[in-house]
Amino acid sequence: MSADTPDNSGHRARLRQRLFEGGPDALLDHELIEYLLALAIPRRDTKPLAKALLAEFGGIAGLLTADAEALARVDGMGETSAAALKTAHAAALRLLRGQVAERPVLANWQALLDYLRADMAHHAIERVRVLHLNSKNMLIRDELMWTGSTDEAAVHVREVIRRAIDLGSAAIILVHNHPSGDPSPSRADIDITRNIAEAGKRLGIALHDHVVIGTQGHSSLRAMGLI
Repeated sequence: MSADTPDNSGHRARLRQRLFEGGPDALLDHELIEYLLALAIPRRDTKPLAKALLAEFGGIAGLLTADAEALARVDGMGETSAAALKTAHAAALRLLRGQVAERPVLANWQALLDYLRADMAHHAIERVRVLHLNSKNMLIRDELMWTGSTDEAAVHVREVIRRAIDLGSAAIILVHNHPSGDPSPSRADIDITRNIAEAGKRLGIALHDHVVIGTQGHSSLRAMGLI
């Protein structure tokens, strides 16, 4: 039986109808990925590939945040199908980021955490970003500044503060992920946080928080009393 038989077409039509009638929760994770892949590979049964991808990356979050090279190493994946998955991830991030940008960040903290977890929790390398806020705590810039670690060799206090001055930031939020999954702050995380907070204070730039993201949750150094 060929991959583009009426049976396969009918199966996809039933998935589509369930999605339209029941919304996103009407489909299982592998069915969502199966249908998404079918848009990129229309003449093939994509269910086995969807299940293989979810198993390889540990679920839908790990799959959508995987980089294109990692996706391409899975048997059966090509550039078009990898692009379909990355497009879905990009669209989800745009939606979450838009919700963050609509209101003052400190009054919309859960939306910020949702966005950061979706973007950072499953990265295999450590990334450090700085969120710049104006005097009304509205997000004016979200910048990836380093990849690597958060020790003094990687995160330079003067670069963080200089960039905040350049942008006219009234406050900043430091964010990084722990690839291990454990969001507990390290000694280096605590030290760099305090150094940036002290340097910013002298120039009227507040460090609102340092958030550590992991697959097991997040840590707020302010909530822990470490700032």
